[in-house]
Amino acid sequence: MIRKIFIRSVIYIGGLSFVAGVCLFAYAYFTVNIPNANDFVNSQATIIQYSNGAEIGRLGAQNRTVVPLAKIPLNVRHAVLAAEDRSFYTNRAFSITGILRAVVNNLRGGALQGGSTITQQYAKTAFLTPERSIQRKIKELVIAIKLENQMSKDQILENYLNTIYFGRGSYGVETAAQQYFSRDVNKLTLGQAAVLASILRSPGYYDPQYSKENAARLNARFAYVMKGMVDAKWITQADADTTKFPLISEAITSGSLSGPKGHVMALAQKELNALGFSDDQLMVGGLIVKTTLDQKAQTAAVDAVNKQTPKKAPEDLHIGLVAIRPGTGEIIALYGGKDYLVRQLSDATQSIALAGSTFKPFALIAALEKGIPLTSIWNGDSPQIFDDLGKPYPVSNYGDETWGQIDLLKATAHSVNTVYVPLGIAVGPDKVVDVARRAGIPDSVELMPTPSVVLGPASPHVIDIAAAYATFAAQGIYAKPFLISQVEGSNKGLLYQAKIQSQEVFAKDVMADLTFALREVVRSGTATYGTAGLGRPAAGKTGTSEQNASAWFSGYTPQLAASVAFFRDNASQTLNGIGGLNSVTGGTFPAKVWTAFMKAALAGEPKLSFPKPAHIGGTDPIVMAQPTSPLETPTPSPSPSN
Repeated sequence: MIRKIFIRSVIYIGGLSFVAGVCLFAYAYFTVNIPNANDFVNSQATIIQYSNGAEIGRLGAQNRTVVPLAKIPLNVRHAVLAAEDRSFYTNRAFSITGILRAVVNNLRGGALQGGSTITQQYAKTAFLTPERSIQRKIKELVIAIKLENQMSKDQILENYLNTIYFGRGSYGVETAAQQYFSRDVNKLTLGQAAVLASILRSPGYYDPQYSKENAARLNARFAYVMKGMVDAKWITQADADTTKFPLISEAITSGSLSGPKGHVMALAQKELNALGFSDDQLMVGGLIVKTTLDQKAQTAAVDAVNKQTPKKAPEDLHIGLVAIRPGTGEIIALYGGKDYLVRQLSDATQSIALAGSTFKPFALIAALEKGIPLTSIWNGDSPQIFDDLGKPYPVSNYGDETWGQIDLLKATAHSVNTVYVPLGIAVGPDKVVDVARRAGIPDSVELMPTPSVVLGPASPHVIDIAAAYATFAAQGIYAKPFLISQVEGSNKGLLYQAKIQSQEVFAKDVMADLTFALREVVRSGTATYGTAGLGRPAAGKTGTSEQNASAWFSGYTPQLAASVAFFRDNASQTLNGIGGLNSVTGGTFPAKVWTAFMKAALAGEPKLSFPKPAHIGGTDPIVMAQPTSPLETPTPSPSPSN
């Protein structure tokens, strides 16, 4: 009896659910209209904004050329059908088996499973937002059914081929043909048609410009498409056998990405991708993206580089600048290069350069944490030999300058290598590496716990050093850098809101003494010349790598931290002679760029003071034992760091 009641209940509930589903679908069918496709296409660019709401630029929706189906070769149409919907001309608006197959695959954790007919894909791409919900799926099915009732298969295919996103900012098969093969769609070969059909499924997954793995996946997909065309008897096996995989052109970027702005747009798109917004969403989703960039500061960064870059510099001189708000991680300004269209590699976030003495503060922090005071006395003679796991390690100062007995405060101001190497040995190179990691140098930057680590043989990105110095400015609070602060949908609904990711990694008294020492670099040390005229309290550190391959100045005020680096294409190339200088040190052009930027970015802001020094370890001089090797003093070597 109970079993019968249970079975009847299940049947009853199932029947009600079915009736409710039918009613819901019927309601949707009579209330959902097909929007105007052209209106949608022309209004769905993603807008990238400054923090104040002013527009930086737009992603998507501009790069499109509509062509009639008659001008799209049969091989192109057949290749797309072979890739996406082989029974398009005989099937209905949607595929029940395809939908079920996609659901099962998704439940199993599979990737890139379709399940949509071309009619469904067109409905989704041209008329709907990228949200994932039952309501949106019902609308998709309703629109697909109505499309097939109102349009011919040829019309649907034509609109689909002019709407679908092929990657590289190209919408529709005509612009895709230009992007990937530098020719009109009616000039595509069979192989080129098969490549485009293969890529459109997921450009980020198949376009070989992104990775070697993509190239392998594209080749496999290409073979799948060719086989599908043979199976459908659109081409012969002989055609397939004689068709070679074609050469794909380098990406052609839109003119809207020209100049330094392009690097900001590229970073914004990369960060949005990491947050889960696909390129398809960005190109047709009509999103409004607010960044952390301060419009005044960004202008200041570009102006500072333009005005302070040495005249007649070599073509391969690169300058990167990143400014970060201490304690929050907000990227306030970013200069990744003078023209994104010429060089897509950002000199702010992607290029690397030898760090030089920008790493010395990590050793100083490790020393302060161990109780070694700024008043400790060290031997600053040059050159000296130190022990590196039983091997002699010769070290000399910049210009081979000898300082004699010198306290740690003055050694910091003048970047004395023969003091900092034994300091690093005394606290332990592994401790120096640990401090660097806590400050913000990511694991992707290789750091070896050897005596040389304090002289910066590592090659970080400019943003890595900027983040570390922002930690100093925030009195020991590390905050993960980020650019995207907010994302709104086309209906103004909030899709994403950034959250500050921060933690205290250093004690405030350690940071107070560190800042006191780094202020001496600006007031009376290696950065005095380049930072003259700033007109507000500042702290920082110069960095000049071995053989003058790179030059840095990284510094901060209480409100803002920034890092500037000069380097060339190859670490074996020198900065010597640039701007008429025998050696471009961190205290010259990099410090000048930093100062010009800071003055303009902070114009009108209050002049805040740093905390007073804590005098860790006391104020009395303490003579430190020098861990030198008993070997003979070496012949002076080139000055490695300053």
